[in-house]
Amino acid sequence: MQKLVLASNNAGKVKEFQALLAPFHFEVIPQGVLGIPPAEEPYDTFVENALTKARHASSASGLPALADDSGICAHALGDRPGVHSARYAGEPANDAANNQKLISELSNQSDRSAHYVCALVLVNSADDPNPLIVETGWHGVIVNEARGANGFGYDPYFFLPELGKTAAELDPVQKNLISHRGQALRELISQLQLRSKSL
Repeated sequence: MQKLVLASNNAGKVKEFQALLAPFHFEVIPQGVLGIPPAEEPYDTFVENALTKARHASSASGLPALADDSGICAHALGDRPGVHSARYAGEPANDAANNQKLISELSNQSDRSAHYVCALVLVNSADDPNPLIVETGWHGVIVNEARGANGFGYDPYFFLPELGKTAAELDPVQKNLISHRGQALRELISQLQLRSKSL
């Protein structure tokens, strides 16, 4: 098992990453377990924030680090909340308040389409000059009523027309197969395997 610091203390994300990375023999250690405080996320792009978080966690731990920056982008709102998804309704971060604000802002919009974004960054060290970077999306529409008890964040309101379910109604295994985070991690693993073969 290779130890890997996850630059997140979000319980939902930690659970998903541990499940997604288990088949690849990574021991995922949340940064909070090591006493590493969250990094600042000052940037307007998912990739820049993820890279900052990964370098911060690796510097503090001396281990390889994986970070994601993810959020939801509502097309009618100019792709808000975007990188501000976790704290859209302000501090402290609160899923219920964030969802309420998003639904309110979309109340008079005919376009309810939205997509989740996940930017994943893996660094071998804090000063890794060649980090692995992946960015993927997951498309759906925002509904007014929460459905489902699985998932976290905006999942209960993120409806997938092709499945007739919200992300929170999906079985966790099914969600990990098709979600933005699942897609990104599979692409990252694919790149990692390719890189190891070329060394």
